[in-house]
Amino acid sequence: MHNSGSPETTKKAPTEILRRLTFADLPAVVSIERRSFASPWSPGMFVLEMSRESSVTLAATRGDRPVAYAIFSRYEEAWHMMNVAVAPEHRRRGVGSMLIGRALELIDADASLNPETDVTVPVTLEVRPSNRSAIALYEEFDFRRYGYRKGYYPDNGEDAMIMWRGDPAAAGVPEEALSAFPGA
Repeated sequence: MHNSGSPETTKKAPTEILRRLTFADLPAVVSIERRSFASPWSPGMFVLEMSRESSVTLAATRGDRPVAYAIFSRYEEAWHMMNVAVAPEHRRRGVGSMLIGRALELIDADASLNPETDVTVPVTLEVRPSNRSAIALYEEFDFRRYGYRKGYYPDNGEDAMIMWRGDPAAAGVPEEALSAFPGA
């Protein structure tokens, strides 16, 4: 799969268009990032992820300007939701759901990970346990809670909740590592 999977533009709502994230989007993306997170990514982190051939990088645009973005990276046996953000003034309108849903469609269509099975492609993410609205959104996409990374967030030392969609064991996560957590 190439950087975003599908070259065509997909109209998802009357005002937002989903398309591939481009380097020209970086000023708007960095602005959204800085307004969304206490520990924002640097422009270089975006460039690195967008440069990976196996990444899915999407922008939701209004007019020509991004109002949200999603970045998923493929690793050997699984995908990782690296970063998703919606500009504060565009939240609670379903834009994040559209981005995540489309990215998961592209990931599921990538038959090279599970070419002969109907198994859901494993996707993981980290989220702040205090971000209840994000957790609820991820659960709508069948992500389940599998544990915590202690002190993950550098701004305040908050733990990160680890969530998986699909079977983490299919991604090589040892069964004993999963059995200690509720939801596994």
